[in-house]
Amino acid sequence: MKQLQTTPRRTLLATALLLVMSQTVAAQTAPQDASTDPDAPAQSARQDDANDLDVIEVRGIRGSLQSAMNVKRNGQGVVDGISAEEIGKFPDTNLAESLQRISGVSIDRSIGEGSRVTVRGVGPDFNMVLLNGRQMPASSIAETGASNSRAFDFANLASEAISGIEVFKTSRAATPAGGIGATINIKTARPLANPGLHANVGIKAVNDTSNDHLPSHIQGDDVTPEVSGIFSNTFADGKFGVALTASYQERDLGYNQASVANGWRPFRGDENNWGTIPQPGTPGSENITNRPGPNDIYSVPQNFGYSVNAVQRQRTNGQLTLQWAPTDRITTTLDYTYSENRIQQQRNELSVWFNFGPSVSSWTNGPVAAPLVYSEIIVPATSDLAMGAAKYATKNENRSLGFNVDWAVTDTLGLEFDYHNSSAESGADSPYGSNSVLGAAGFFRGTTTVDFSRPFPVLSVTLPAGMTSIDPSRMEVTGSSFRNSYMRSDVEQGQLRGDWQFGEASQLDFGVSLTEVDNRTAFSNVQRDTWGGTGPQNYPDDLWIPDSLRQYFGDFSGSRNPAMFNQFFTFDFETMRRLAGIAAGDDALYRRSDVFTTDRRVSEKSQSAYVQYSTTFDWAMPLQVAAGVRYERTEVESQALVPTYSGIVWGSANELNLVRAGSGFSTLKGDYRYFLPNLDLRLDLRDDLLLRASYGQSIGRPGWGDIQGGRTFNELLRVDGGSGAQGNPGLEPLLSDNFDVSLEWYYGESSYLSIGYFRKNIDNYVGVTTFNDTSAGLNTPVGGAYWNQALANGCATADVVCIRNYILNNLNGSPGVVRTGFDSNGNATGTITGQPGDPIANFRVTTPANQRSASLDGWELNAQHIFANGFGLSANYTIVDSGLTYDNYNLGEQFALEGLSDSANLVAFYERGPLQLRGAYNWRDKFLAGRFDGTGLPNPVYVEAYGQLDFSAGYRFNDQLSMSFEVINAMGKTQRVHGRHYNQLLYATQTGPRFMMGLRYTFR
Repeated sequence: MKQLQTTPRRTLLATALLLVMSQTVAAQTAPQDASTDPDAPAQSARQDDANDLDVIEVRGIRGSLQSAMNVKRNGQGVVDGISAEEIGKFPDTNLAESLQRISGVSIDRSIGEGSRVTVRGVGPDFNMVLLNGRQMPASSIAETGASNSRAFDFANLASEAISGIEVFKTSRAATPAGGIGATINIKTARPLANPGLHANVGIKAVNDTSNDHLPSHIQGDDVTPEVSGIFSNTFADGKFGVALTASYQERDLGYNQASVANGWRPFRGDENNWGTIPQPGTPGSENITNRPGPNDIYSVPQNFGYSVNAVQRQRTNGQLTLQWAPTDRITTTLDYTYSENRIQQQRNELSVWFNFGPSVSSWTNGPVAAPLVYSEIIVPATSDLAMGAAKYATKNENRSLGFNVDWAVTDTLGLEFDYHNSSAESGADSPYGSNSVLGAAGFFRGTTTVDFSRPFPVLSVTLPAGMTSIDPSRMEVTGSSFRNSYMRSDVEQGQLRGDWQFGEASQLDFGVSLTEVDNRTAFSNVQRDTWGGTGPQNYPDDLWIPDSLRQYFGDFSGSRNPAMFNQFFTFDFETMRRLAGIAAGDDALYRRSDVFTTDRRVSEKSQSAYVQYSTTFDWAMPLQVAAGVRYERTEVESQALVPTYSGIVWGSANELNLVRAGSGFSTLKGDYRYFLPNLDLRLDLRDDLLLRASYGQSIGRPGWGDIQGGRTFNELLRVDGGSGAQGNPGLEPLLSDNFDVSLEWYYGESSYLSIGYFRKNIDNYVGVTTFNDTSAGLNTPVGGAYWNQALANGCATADVVCIRNYILNNLNGSPGVVRTGFDSNGNATGTITGQPGDPIANFRVTTPANQRSASLDGWELNAQHIFANGFGLSANYTIVDSGLTYDNYNLGEQFALEGLSDSANLVAFYERGPLQLRGAYNWRDKFLAGRFDGTGLPNPVYVEAYGQLDFSAGYRFNDQLSMSFEVINAMGKTQRVHGRHYNQLLYATQTGPRFMMGLRYTFR
């Protein structure tokens, strides 16, 4: 489509970088190719900004940085980008790793790689990801429940087929709604944009050193392969083009953890409950050093363990693109993209659970205190020393079929139609499920101590007298859990866009779109709660493989501490699972179930339209203005599988139970509509000095679990009623008012400085509200005829024991009354069922509700300088701040912004002749990752500051053959996550450096 020129003073970029200026409408004396150039630093997938540059081929680090700089310089609003150094050679092997080089972008890491992104303090669920301008579905699975996330996992996409990424940090009327932090557009190659033959093949050998620190029976290969290839060619005088890209990668790795995976139980210093340490003056208080004061908050660990984890991954990506330009004014594109990411994991561990019996402990000072040492006295030594294992596999698949027609109707009017049908699916790839655990233990654990005073906690365990090593003959298989988590998301989208140029410097962009997103998240669990053991078992002793722990944590200071308990057994998961199934007489107890007990299905249908007017006022200093508005209407229909109930049974003094009658789907609906304005101003103070200001509104849609269509009740009721939870498809999306101002100085061909300030005022954050509900129509015996008869015969209303005794003793045999006997105190036992005419039970139901507002602001600083001698530097620093931080002194549920942190990047490179060298350091400050830990209680989860150094080197032997060498996490940095206090470790994770050596051959 035709592009509007708004900057008459543009200079020609260096031809040595193989860049050419985008041709302006005024210069188009002959019809132009209207196809979208995916290699150009465009401002949207269809390049609706006037200053786009067509990139024929970008070679070298300097060229990549030059292209990225022009994305920023020529963009509407605040835009940053990354371009491939050349076709098939993206700067990083992982897209998230590349995105973290952009100011304001931070990443979450999984198995040592970047996976999801946070932009300007806004979490992954509220960043929209596009593929060539199309809204992409996202799927992920949770370990112990159904997923609630909308976040896109960049680890599923290989980088070889990617020509560029654009990060739009300010609102744009033309982009699909849903990104508050940013809209991220991933661009792939188009053959007609790069005429002629382009073909290459690359191979890599990958050595992940983390694989070396694993037990031999779960260890993967030392070296794994990567293979990629690209073929692109045009025919019939450039009217037809075909491009095929494919890649396959295997990676074997490991990670080892020390963890308090089930979290910390917090208490006030003056509490006296289960789990608290003794109050002053009571038995056991003499064993406490520096006891937390009555107004302090302290926490005790629920458990502690060490684990060794082996991971194997196979990632397959491919894309086929066909283009046909029947005339110089029409270009059609048909493309299909596929990605598959399969992950298998095996784990062995040593862990202990604390039962909060007699203890010895020492504490840091308050007001938020944490243990220096926590020790539980266990005499005799008969507690369980757990040595469980896990084995499971998952598969993530993404498919996208798209069709595009780009038509330059006249020299001033262009139209574009785009349609795609895309899906993302994640689920188990193993008969054991998506997350499965098989417990084992020896019941010979005595007094257990954990030293939390160091970054790496040290576990000490006392064995029974006379026992110097753990005994395989005393090991038992205990509990198990075979979980099956599933998610699928489908997006069908049609977009019609156009632009009309009038005058020398004015353009009107417009468009409509229809989008339907269908999402399903589901979960099931097959669990045996035999954690206390299943009795004597005749497992061969040689199934238990003795091993030592210290060798697997060498990157942590303190892991060689002689006090660390250094013994544990590993075992082959499949063998033990099979034997456990035989012993239980039912193999199905040790496999996943495909009958989902949680099943949520949501359909979102959106209709949208936008219009934007752009013009340039050629005053003393040219002023570019772009003003637009987007209309968005969304209808939500949500279904959820929920249990149905037939009655209420009173089974003990203060406990009533629902009688389950089956399950079925219930449906709820909602809708919302918004007008989202945007305004972008750019003032050219000089040819090399720009001042920008932007305002826009954007929305972020609620999580899938929050808008589920079902109402569920807790099956245990009290005398005063029950409780439950319900989704709310009527939730409004988050609404953000976004403000930006920046100053940019482009003082050299490839060098610039910029400073920018941003602020986001966000409304409609989701909280929780409660309402009373009697719609289940279930009769409760509380307050019913039998109850009232007991009151009339001398029982007090609050004396539920008296009331039960009266009913069971005097009305036994009446409808719904069954006495089964008497307890040790002489009270009657049995059940009393609610009868017709009894009161209808009331349930206090919690539901998500829009009730919070928040604001955040920050600064982005960027610098890039290219020296004449081949050296270059690129650096950025982002500061993000908000008043909504977590209060560690507050024990209640609270609202705080997750993902908020400062970040910094530094890239240094040398490039001259055939040699390329690059070093990149990325740092992210401590941030709040969650507001609930493994206990399920309101507790903060803090990811500590982390910095990683990566290196790459390349050498081009000739125009056809090049070699590369890369080191990821060169310093072997470890990661640490803690709770309210630094000593409250949640996870300490060791991975290791990863080395890659590759060759790429280009066909000429």
